[in-house]
Amino acid sequence: MAVVTRQVAGVLLAAGQGTRLGGPKALIELGGVRLVDRGVALLREGGTSPVVVVTGAVDVPLLGVITVHNPDWRSGMASSLAAGLSALPGSCDAAVIALVDQPLVGSSAVQRLIAAYLDGAQIAVATYNGEPRNPVLLARDHWAGVLALAAGDVGARPYLRAHPDLVVAVECGDTGRADDVDTPGDLARVGGILAGQNLPAGRDAHAGHGAASPASPPGQAVRTPGYPSC
Repeated sequence: MAVVTRQVAGVLLAAGQGTRLGGPKALIELGGVRLVDRGVALLREGGTSPVVVVTGAVDVPLLGVITVHNPDWRSGMASSLAAGLSALPGSCDAAVIALVDQPLVGSSAVQRLIAAYLDGAQIAVATYNGEPRNPVLLARDHWAGVLALAAGDVGARPYLRAHPDLVVAVECGDTGRADDVDTPGDLARVGGILAGQNLPAGRDAHAGHGAASPASPPGQAVRTPGYPSC
């Protein structure tokens, strides 16, 4: 019997200017490591290949990844999502989308999304204590639909809202957190959490980005009406 294999790529959206942080988010360091390098490691360790990094405000030299410059990065996340998905080889069957400004997300979250996909999920969303956030896995059959509805700083959410029956939530609250780094205060807070390694501690400071629901057992995939922040 032939063995069916599926290739799951990783896309890191890292085009933001980081105005409130004083410089491009990709270059901001946390614990001596740039956010872009943390994001690449997240996707690699999570099992995605190849990894595409979408840059914009600054071009970042990186080894072992596909780097794509989004000339329209000022228009928002949708254009970066389009640039990233368009850069993937035709051999890729699905893609995990991650954001450069969420450095506390654990690689186990990516692994769980891939496992859900291999188990039949077409769209898998990482949840933290029941709250849909990021990363998000999208099977190739849905890329065109996602991009058709994405606009400005809104990426996959409109498509997910239009197709709630396809959205599978994967609880990842025990693997890390999806805190955003948007301000110097965020950077200090996240740095403190990282230093203490108390990653799975409750909801992050940005609760409310998605429709929360009761948390499922870690790693369990369930249908959800909630939507991530990407």
